[in-house]
Amino acid sequence: MNRLITSVICGLVGINTMLCADPSRPRLVVGIMVDQLRTDYIEYLQNLFGENGFRKLMRDGAFVKDVDYKVTGLDNVSGTAMVYTGGYPRHNGVTSAKVYDPDTKEIVPALHDTSMIGNFTSETYSPANLRLSTISDELAIDGAGVAGIYSIAPDPQQAIIMAGHAGSSAFWINDNTGKWATTTYYREVPNELTQRNYSNPITSRLDTMQWKPSMPISRYPGLPDQKRMYEFKHTFPTADRSVYRMYLSSPMVNAEITDVAISYLKDLKVGRRGDAIEMLNLAYTAQPYKYVSDGDFRHELEDSYIRLDGQLSRLFEAIDKYVGLDNTLVYVASTGYYDDAVADDPKYRTPTGDFSVKRALSLLNSYLSARYGNGDYVDTYSGSHVYLDHKQIEAMKLDLNEVAEASRDFLVRMSGVNDAYTMGDIMTSALPKMEALRLGTDPKTGGDVVLEFNEGWNIVDDTRFPNDVQVARSSMVLSPFFIMGCGIAPVTIETPVDATALAPTVTQVLRIRSPNGAVSKPVSLPRK
Repeated sequence: MNRLITSVICGLVGINTMLCADPSRPRLVVGIMVDQLRTDYIEYLQNLFGENGFRKLMRDGAFVKDVDYKVTGLDNVSGTAMVYTGGYPRHNGVTSAKVYDPDTKEIVPALHDTSMIGNFTSETYSPANLRLSTISDELAIDGAGVAGIYSIAPDPQQAIIMAGHAGSSAFWINDNTGKWATTTYYREVPNELTQRNYSNPITSRLDTMQWKPSMPISRYPGLPDQKRMYEFKHTFPTADRSVYRMYLSSPMVNAEITDVAISYLKDLKVGRRGDAIEMLNLAYTAQPYKYVSDGDFRHELEDSYIRLDGQLSRLFEAIDKYVGLDNTLVYVASTGYYDDAVADDPKYRTPTGDFSVKRALSLLNSYLSARYGNGDYVDTYSGSHVYLDHKQIEAMKLDLNEVAEASRDFLVRMSGVNDAYTMGDIMTSALPKMEALRLGTDPKTGGDVVLEFNEGWNIVDDTRFPNDVQVARSSMVLSPFFIMGCGIAPVTIETPVDATALAPTVTQVLRIRSPNGAVSKPVSLPRK
């Protein structure tokens, strides 16, 4: 009997050893999201990059040059949810960073959850509203719940989406205090970040922090003469009420993300604890810096890419030192949109105008009152969606679809509005133009009428204080995806790839299940 037990144990140990030795199963997965990352800037600036950042990704892994996200109205949160779930916003439940809550009649974060408590923040978040499983969830399930799944991001909702439902911890930078914060949803609060809040807080470094060009100005390509006359210099004075938002939208925050990631690799020993594959998720930014004084951020944007390349190089060096790049799968994805919309100087006389949301809603309510009887028919506006008051319409014994159609027909005649659609139009139309709207709109949280504005117009949401001003602009750019490790052979893929194929591609390389709502087949990658 004892001999039998010994034989079984030895057999199990042998099987486990073979699994651990399987080169196609890494010890660590590093998932990286970069807000507004563009393919053209990576290719344009690659001669200024070092050998071990973007150029390493292009040299040693698969480089997809054109990831097609298909939907309109993406932001850093909805783009991240698409990559991690493999599902479109309509299905994964995250259509934008903020959504309208009809119960409280407030605009709230998409992952807002009042049942949770924040650590180092008053914000309350959880992944409960994320309807699909993620890459992180499937990796946790594959490891029987013992694998560490960590995420670090400037933005709270990005951090939570990347950690998923089954993650160990998710940390972000509070944009009111500058402290690293998390939610009680996750079971782990790494001591490395708690101590960082006390011993080396971001606040203590901001007043002395400066962002200046990282190389001589003559080396930056494509800049006009007037941009070469003076070097830019941006500071982050803590007396400025917007200081943390300025910092979080600058490349300076990327260095903080890398510092914390290296701490996790070194001190938390991520990727070196047990046999299960562990995961470290990071979010960087490559967004245009809109706090420039003249509205021209070309020089800052080029410098952001050069600095980001340096941070990737630092990160890869640390991974190789503590875990080994040969034992690691790395993927880098963009959030799939580009927001360079700023108001043009009036001297250029480009067509423009101001669309006042408050005035539009007031006129719409007056029109509906004249047509159906006095009442408050209009609830609110958020992100080009107009919400009607369903209780008022029901009390008046009116048909909601009829009122929505009347609202659409009235709003589309307003200056600055290019087109308007009811939710019924979006969900039932077979027109190809509607496909992008349909995939990006959740009928459970969307408005009754969706507006499409004329490019160049200023959309002034003056229903709240302070006023929020957005410039309507279409920016069509190529979004990249890189994946390196696990025997993937170097290859450049020119053919467009659907963004929903990225999650299945990652999970196929790992030989685990795809997220439960992934809608595309994985990309076939060559192996060494």
